[in-house]
Amino acid sequence: MAWFLCSCVFAALILVVLYLKRKMNGFLVDDGRRSPPSLPSLPIIGSLLSLKSDMAPHLFFQQLQKKYGDIYSLMMGSHKVLIVNSHHHAKEVLLKKGKIFAGRARTVTTDILTRDGKDIAFADYSATWRFHRKMVHGALCMFGEGSASIEKIICREASSMCKVLTDLQNSAVDMAPELTRAVTNVVCSLCFSSAYKRGDAEFEAMLQYSQGILDTVAKDSLVDIFPWLQFFPNEDLRILRQCVSIRDKLLQKKYEEHKANYSDNVQRDLLDALLRAKSSSENNNTSTQDVGLTEDHLLMTVGDIFGAGVETTTTVLKWSIAYLIHHPQVQKKIQEELDSKIGRDRHPQLSDRGNLPYLEATIREVLRIRPVSPLLIPHVALSDSSIGEYTVQKGTRVIVNLWSLHHDEKEWKNPELFDPGRFLDEEGNGLCNPSLSYLPFGAGIRVCLGEALAKMELFLFLSWILQRFTLGVPAGQTLPELQGKFGVVLQPQKYKVDARLRPSWEKNIQFQQCKQLKSV
Repeated sequence: MAWFLCSCVFAALILVVLYLKRKMNGFLVDDGRRSPPSLPSLPIIGSLLSLKSDMAPHLFFQQLQKKYGDIYSLMMGSHKVLIVNSHHHAKEVLLKKGKIFAGRARTVTTDILTRDGKDIAFADYSATWRFHRKMVHGALCMFGEGSASIEKIICREASSMCKVLTDLQNSAVDMAPELTRAVTNVVCSLCFSSAYKRGDAEFEAMLQYSQGILDTVAKDSLVDIFPWLQFFPNEDLRILRQCVSIRDKLLQKKYEEHKANYSDNVQRDLLDALLRAKSSSENNNTSTQDVGLTEDHLLMTVGDIFGAGVETTTTVLKWSIAYLIHHPQVQKKIQEELDSKIGRDRHPQLSDRGNLPYLEATIREVLRIRPVSPLLIPHVALSDSSIGEYTVQKGTRVIVNLWSLHHDEKEWKNPELFDPGRFLDEEGNGLCNPSLSYLPFGAGIRVCLGEALAKMELFLFLSWILQRFTLGVPAGQTLPELQGKFGVVLQPQKYKVDARLRPSWEKNIQFQQCKQLKSV
């Protein structure tokens, strides 16, 4: 009898081991079809114990790819999450089955940030979202005279920033505040027809609440995994609510000012364009009430533009300058290109982009090697579906690890090497796309709405700076750290720059000053 019981226990243990092994290898699903390999998980907490690591999430997920494959699953509390690490699967999620995977997960922090999902980036896929996005896209196209007016705004801020850098000659400069002010002013001008000077109280409040939101949303908050934790004292949530309250008061003030002075005959900025689009839809019997679109949606749209448009572009500029300091030969080649195609008698314009392929290739390489959002905002499956050979159940969250795509050794030669030349054709005179594994702005119906604006800003700010200055390491300082700090965006660590006027440009400034003195 004892022998029989021991045999039963032994057989049961073998069955348990085989069950776990098959589940880990992705062969066991309820309906007999294949599911992705899975990290170990426990009741309630899911796979949290398996996710403990000192590495940043995008690097840790890339490391797990070696063990579990290009796509695998894990449990965040009670939520099933798929991690996608290859461009084949990413394209299926974002493009081929974009509408199926267009959902967004509701979380405590994003609900606070977006008034329960009334923005575009974090709102769930619905008729309201489709109408909202269409309206915002139309408003962006309606703004001013297209890119011409936006170009003037960016060039104005680039000129102002270059003047500040000229005044700070022979000193170690932290360019981050000036880059942030310049990009923020572009967004302020775009949205409100406002531009702020350094030290302006309202502007400083804007910078402060933006940083507060970034600092709190960036944390791996357990409250988003276990929502019931919001009912307990939580300092991060308190700070987030306080910063959002300050932001919303400013947005409401600007909105009321625009409504009071709004005219169908004058379009000053994006907020006017949004009001016009809303009014036009109502006049054409496309009632915004039918899809639940409210004034909150317009306010959260502007909040989205500030939240996504400022920090992302600023971060890419900071990475660009860091890599140019590390690679002076790249910087020199860009300057030679600027000198030969533009010279020093005029400033760069958007129309020069086609004539400056090496600068454009450098921007692409920065976006590849240090993607500003290494993990795209999670998508949610709106119905049962599949990715590759694996089944995906409705409600599953899907995270595309953009870092893995951009550092895939099968797609990129020496992916850790900074090489703008990989984006140039064999002659070096034209741009090319060497791999399909390049999605810096995402893709499909959830692609970044600000892609065009970001590309304009990156090109104009960098071309203006490099036309005038050579960027180097200040005396006594070390090269910028290139590891990065993971958060809402992948930020470089703080560093200082020696922004020295190029000899030819210094002579140009002296010549202009002499002309002014003679005219006096």
